[in-house]
Amino acid sequence: MCCLVVALPGLKAAVKRPKILGIARMAFYVSNLSRTLAYYEDFLGFAEPYDLKNAGGTVRIAFIKINDYQHLELLAEFPEGDGMLNHIAFYTDNAEPLRRYLISRGIHAPSDVTKGRTGEKNCTVKDPDGHTVEFVEYQSDGWAMKDRGKDMPAARISDHIMHIGFTVGELKRSKAFYSGVLGFKEFWRGSADGITLSWVGLRVPNGKGYVDLMLYKELPPQDKRGGANHISLTTPNIARAVATLKARAAAVNYTRPIEIRVGHNRQRHANLFDPDGTRTELMEPSPLDGKPTPPSTGPSPWQGKHPGDIAFTPGTPFKVPGRIWIVLPRLCFRARKLISS
Repeated sequence: MCCLVVALPGLKAAVKRPKILGIARMAFYVSNLSRTLAYYEDFLGFAEPYDLKNAGGTVRIAFIKINDYQHLELLAEFPEGDGMLNHIAFYTDNAEPLRRYLISRGIHAPSDVTKGRTGEKNCTVKDPDGHTVEFVEYQSDGWAMKDRGKDMPAARISDHIMHIGFTVGELKRSKAFYSGVLGFKEFWRGSADGITLSWVGLRVPNGKGYVDLMLYKELPPQDKRGGANHISLTTPNIARAVATLKARAAAVNYTRPIEIRVGHNRQRHANLFDPDGTRTELMEPSPLDGKPTPPSTGPSPWQGKHPGDIAFTPGTPFKVPGRIWIVLPRLCFRARKLISS
């Protein structure tokens, strides 16, 4: 059987990409919502301004507010993604043109922009590793903008998500999506062992937030990905932040040690973990001496193939026993099993 996909070679995107302004949120599954809320509210000091309930009246999604434009979503559901990660989201100034732009670049996107139960316009796609990536356009009558300036207690340990990190396999493939299509700009590469790359930092095209592509040689087990799939919260003084946390009454329920370290980027940080092992990084915004650390020049650790699919370079025809695909430029980033034997 044969499946033929046709696109005009050299076809240029007819739609200009709207702005991608920053990180909107990161969503995680949680096994015990009340315990996780205690971690974010009582220990870290954030507020839960609203939630979404299921048909039975129990909370399905709880929202933790970092600032007016940034939230965490906690899903009281069985995990079905990359470890406890459900999705990542960025905010844009115009969701509908962004949807059309993604389609013009060969990305499978929905037929229209929808308005969610929280009142925000959104468009959702998949990245090359299967992560759900959402683009949010905040609305004046949406829950986030209607509550601007509210639910941001002085006790919160940070007022800004500096970056988010998530696992990726093949770096070239991920950069083709995040940099080649979305316009993220690489600014740093880090190595934990001084030999191979461990992560690559890509900044959103129209803001200061960034993502860390967390690289691996072999994909960690589902229950071991909480360190890679993480949020990083800005703090101006890590020593003061850690002292504040240790002095809180809720600290008695946090049994892990809290250590201040100097990272490979020479920025001081401390790692915390929610009850399911998802990492919350507190990090100072600048290196100790104000001088940036040179990026790693090591190779990517990825050597394998993605289970259930075939990595390829767009524009290169390839064959699979019993099937033929012809994939032309800007159509997609990987081929899955499109047809059965």
